[in-house]
Amino acid sequence: MQRDSIANTFTVATCLCIVCSVVVSTAAVLLRPAQERNQAMEQKRNILQAAGLYRPDQPLEELFKQIEVQVVDLESGQLVDPSVIDPDTFNQRAAARDPDLSRSLDSRQDPAGIGRREKYSFVYLVRKDGQLSQIVLPVRGRGLWSTLYGFLALDADLDHIQGLTFYEHGETPGLGGEVDNPRWKQQWVGKRAFDEEGNIRIRVLRGRVDQDDPAAIHQIDGLAGATITAQGVSNLVRFWLGEQGFGSVLETLRELESE
Repeated sequence: MQRDSIANTFTVATCLCIVCSVVVSTAAVLLRPAQERNQAMEQKRNILQAAGLYRPDQPLEELFKQIEVQVVDLESGQLVDPSVIDPDTFNQRAAARDPDLSRSLDSRQDPAGIGRREKYSFVYLVRKDGQLSQIVLPVRGRGLWSTLYGFLALDADLDHIQGLTFYEHGETPGLGGEVDNPRWKQQWVGKRAFDEEGNIRIRVLRGRVDQDDPAAIHQIDGLAGATITAQGVSNLVRFWLGEQGFGSVLETLRELESE
């Protein structure tokens, strides 16, 4: 076979592709455990940040010992016994795709645009002196280009917001990506999610909040040039606080705390 023949060129190219594929596949397999550990650590960091408990100068695992990880039934609002669903092995994202562990949502039920909602979810509890101090809820929903995954923390009254963080999304840097801006996230702290009648009132505006408006306690400034992302954040927060999300869980906790 001539060295510069078409057949030889295809042979060399094919061998090179096979070698590169093997190298890339091997690297992906070897790096997957490390990637999963890093993702888990990033989620823990975001949970702590949402709850206002993160301290960069302290070990993450030590700080996370303040968090009580539980699985809840989103229909009944009850905690699920670990013998039924083990929090250490439960994969919430996989459950959301499993027809046996999730249910389909129609457009009226699904302002967050998630398509399916899992039957069980993690919740993260913070207690002080045996009493509930905060609850951190995993939330997600569609933005402009991606699904945003994050955590929403509520204080012990299950009304005032402690924080909102996002650990994964694909929104445009400088526009929708401003959901990561500390100044914008700080606006959520202290806002009220519900009105006196228990109706969900928290929302992101298209413009700026009028601080003289009594409704300002329920409102967040919009994101300039990122109306769809801002609306997506508003929709996902309201969805997960409502009856299709953690509504029954919050109601159960209110009853328990009032006893």
